[in-house]
Amino acid sequence: MFTGIIEEIGTVKQVIRGDQAIILDISARTVLEDVKLGDSIAVNGVCLTVTSFSAERFTVDVMPETVNSTSLSGLGAGSKVNLERAMIANGRFGGHFVSGHVDGTGVIKDKRSVSNAVYYQISVNSNIGKYLMFKGSVTVDGTSLTIFGVEEDSFTISLIPHTSKETILGGKGKGDIVNIEVDMLAKYMEHLLNRSNSSSKNKSSISASFLEEHGYK
Repeated sequence: MFTGIIEEIGTVKQVIRGDQAIILDISARTVLEDVKLGDSIAVNGVCLTVTSFSAERFTVDVMPETVNSTSLSGLGAGSKVNLERAMIANGRFGGHFVSGHVDGTGVIKDKRSVSNAVYYQISVNSNIGKYLMFKGSVTVDGTSLTIFGVEEDSFTISLIPHTSKETILGGKGKGDIVNIEVDMLAKYMEHLLNRSNSSSKNKSSISASFLEEHGYK
């Protein structure tokens, strides 16, 4: 579990590409201060497991499904990435509930400055768009953000100067691909409502009164 508050920007040192999977070798400092083998670190919003580490770098395996459904396949040596360690129980919760299970990708459609903020309009498909709401939460490349506008095929977020400087989003522009994770509470609510509706439709019409009327007492 993560909060969407980026701890540092790391640098990809090497990408080892297999038949379908890849291995990322990433340089970092802050997220390695208390790291242990098997720990979870979110890389551009994707929860990955540390398979080896030193004082200045760590490696993670990226399985085929993750390669196909996120933007990690586009990384190369020198790419900058957002990094966050899994949250601890006694830490401050500055963002929102983030699982690190990316729902898909979006494309930056527009970028513009408004006073001290930078507005990004990001296009997404309907499978992601249906979960987005005005003033709701969304995770973009692992960064917890508030939605300031929703259209049929896109949504708008606003970055303050600190977020622009301390995450990789500040360096991204029109046409760039970003990882999107929608609010997990919205997904759970949809799932529960669908199950509830399904249960109601499949509910048997046989009741105690029905059986009594037909001679079963």
